Amino acid sequence: MNIATATAIATATETETANPAASRGAAWLAALSGNAARVAGYPASVQVADAALGGQPARFVALVPDPASAWPRARHGEAGVIEGWSLARAVHEVVQADRDTAIKRPVVAIVDTPSQAYGRREEAFGIHQSLAGAAGAYAQARLRGHPVIALLVGPAMSGAFLAHGYQANRLLALDDAGVEVHAMGKQAAARITMRSVEDLETFAASVPPMAYDIGSYATLGLLWRRIRVGHAAAPDAADLDTVQGALLAALADILADPQRDLRSRLGGPNRQASGRVREVLARQWDD
Repeated sequence: MNIATATAIATATETETANPAASRGAAWLAALSGNAARVAGYPASVQVADAALGGQPARFVALVPDPASAWPRARHGEAGVIEGWSLARAVHEVVQADRDTAIKRPVVAIVDTPSQAYGRREEAFGIHQSLAGAAGAYAQARLRGHPVIALLVGPAMSGAFLAHGYQANRLLALDDAGVEVHAMGKQAAARITMRSVEDLETFAASVPPMAYDIGSYATLGLLWRRIRVGHAAAPDAADLDTVQGALLAALADILADPQRDLRSRLGGPNRQASGRVREVLARQWDD
């Protein structure tokens, strides 16, 4: 481990200790990028760093809380109007810069976001277009040959996850109770289903698609790998080595895949019916 990496780990750990509100996304971005300088021109809620992954250039992108945001609904790491367009810009910059190169830079989305930003102002200013722009940018990068990896280090909720990370070639997640995936938060899901949060949790225990824990999500076949670490909120040197190894393995797997599509997500034990439906549709389409 070099001095820059050790410094990054120390910085991330000190930040997490000094500020309980500091996000996992910020801590992992600092560690994985070697505490590289953030790319200028982005809002405080979208941190972008260009650093090496396996000795090759890569771009790391994270959503982080911004308590001073002018958008009150997007102060805790949510994906709002500004965040969506900024994420799209961060990815499009890489696609544009590498358009004439044979080797395309990897893009690593570090995911730690509780939700999209819900509010009348967000709806009025087109949050649907903003987040669709971000999702489209990640999809375009993947289709243009950029290996796109999403690393889930905290909550990956709602439209925020769809906009930031879900379009990746490979989804990786820390195997930790703080990592949750769902279409909506528990309180919102309880209101929609007219259940208590306790009833919802009991129901989710036997219905994996309704559960929030990363273990249940893994049964859907969408995750490429779960990663066991000792300190999910403030990674130490061993955690960093483990996650870097997983990222490199994911990168190698993407580069070795001639299809470069998302069909690898259909292999989970609770996704068998989806696979069969696609097979039948493909046969009917060919006929």
